[in-house]
This record gives sequence, C-alpha cells and structure tokens, in this order.
Amino acid sequence: MKKPIVIGIVAIAAIIIGISSAVFVQNNDADEMLLSNENSVDNSEKIMVTTTTNVVTDLVENIGGDRVLVTGLMGPGVDPHLYRPSASDVKKLQDADIVFYNGLDLEGKMGDVFVKIGREGTAVWAVSENIPNNSLLSLDNAGHFDPHIWWDATLWMEAAKVVATGLSEYDPENSEFYESNLEAYLIQLEDLNQDSLETMSSIPKEQRVLVTAHDAFQYFGHAYGLEEMAIQGWSTDSEAGIREIQNLADEITQRKIKAIFVETSISPATIEALKAAVQDKGHDVVIGGELFSDAIGEKGTSEGTYIGAFTQNVETIVNALK
Repeated sequence: MKKPIVIGIVAIAAIIIGISSAVFVQNNDADEMLLSNENSVDNSEKIMVTTTTNVVTDLVENIGGDRVLVTGLMGPGVDPHLYRPSASDVKKLQDADIVFYNGLDLEGKMGDVFVKIGREGTAVWAVSENIPNNSLLSLDNAGHFDPHIWWDATLWMEAAKVVATGLSEYDPENSEFYESNLEAYLIQLEDLNQDSLETMSSIPKEQRVLVTAHDAFQYFGHAYGLEEMAIQGWSTDSEAGIREIQNLADEITQRKIKAIFVETSISPATIEALKAAVQDKGHDVVIGGELFSDAIGEKGTSEGTYIGAFTQNVETIVNALK
C-alpha cells in the first residue's frame, strides 16, 4: 500500500527537478542573450553604407563587420556596365553615410550620380582609387584602365585598405576595429592569392588559355599565368559581331584549345555561337563551365563571398583545361 505514496513522491521530485532545470536553462539562455546584446551594435548606431556591385558589398561587410549596415544596389548576375540606377537607387545613395563603388568606369552610367551626391556632402569612395597606374592594365592611350581589378587578389587587397580608411575617417572612435578586420582579411586574401597561383600552375602551359564572352579576366590572366581571349572588349556595352566570333573560332581551332567559358552576368548566347563556329571548323571544344565575372554569387552561399567565388572560378578553370 505504500507504493503509490513512493511513486507520488518520485513524480513530485521529478517535476521539481524538471522545473528547476527549465528555470536554469532559461536563465542561461537569458544570460547568453544579454551577453549577445551587450556585444552587438544596434542598427541605429551602425554606419549606413550603400555599395554598387555585390563584390564591393562583400568587401565592405568584411571590413566593417557589425558596425555597418550595407545596402548593395546590384545583386548576383547583374552587369554593372549596363546598369542604370533607378530613382530608389539614387535615394539609397543620398541617404547613405558612406558610398563605396568600384570606379575606373565600371559603373559607367552612374558617374554623374556619384559626383552629385559627393557635392551634397556624402562621403564617396572608389575602392580602386589608391591603386597606382602602373599596377593597372591600360585600355587605350586616353588614360582608361581595365576596371576588373578584383580578379587579382593582390589588387583587391589595396581596395580593402581604401574601405578601412573610409570607415576609419567617418568613425575614428572605432578605427582600431576596422584596422583589425583589415589585417585579418588581408591574410585571407594573401592565402587566396598563393593557393590560386599554385593551383593554376597545374594546367599544362599550352592549355593555359582562358576564353570568355567579354574581357573581364585580364587581371586574372596577368596575375595567374593565363592568356586571356574574349569575344567582346572589357565592357558589354557594345555588340559582339560575327567577325569577332569567326576570328576567335579560327584561333581556337588552330591551337586546339579544349574549353571556353560562359559568365554568370552575361547571356551565354555568344559563347554558344562561338562553340558552334569552332565545331563547324572540325574542332570539338566544350563549354568548361560558368565563371563569376562582374558579380559574385547568391548571398548566404560560399560563392556569395569574394573568396568563395574566386576559388570556384579557379576550380572551374583548372578542371576544364587541365
């Protein structure tokens, strides 16, 4: 007859222990949330930054960390050469504390907007502005340079320094924070550069030819030992002609180049036309994959970071040409 009493006591004890455990867990959770809140920066305290391409967006987020709130105008797959800012884009630029853009005429149709908002008092920084001319690839004799600097990791290191300077000038109280983030990111970029050099060297020399739709990879080829050829020039603002496709098809056929590549921000139509032209000449060329060129991938993915997209490009190229 005493068993029910014993069972009842055990049940009550279990309930008490359970309640105590729940309270303990809740208290721990509350403590963790409190610590998290103490270490976080309220949105109202963050620097409001507007960027152009998602390559620049990723750069600013790496240097600014949780002290910036970044609004990027261009997402994955967007061609900055052709991008025209909407009225809402202009407002996002005007409302920003700081604007970071690539420069070197990459955002060609936005140049006047940057000048205007700069005159209105917004801090405007081109991340390419401190790269010396002798490190840039010239496009003509009129002082124009190839803007695709991010495909050389050593030049992107210079761009990172500009972002750290811009944030530190606007927010000097947290300059050490930005400098610390910069130092950590520069180490990652140097590792990326060295790994890419080593990986690209595995391609046989005669096959180190990168054929793409437009001339976005001159810096990449120059830095990592590839000859770079394209149907269009550095900007997609001009049409690709039949003559350009046929001339490139002749060279690919004569040199027995194994693969050509499409780009995420450009229609694959011209590369597909090039492949057909090469096959008509009796050479079996393949489309070796898709490369990130004027934009990186979807946010939240590995390819949605500069380092991830760069690494993916290297792997795609090596797998197709090796």
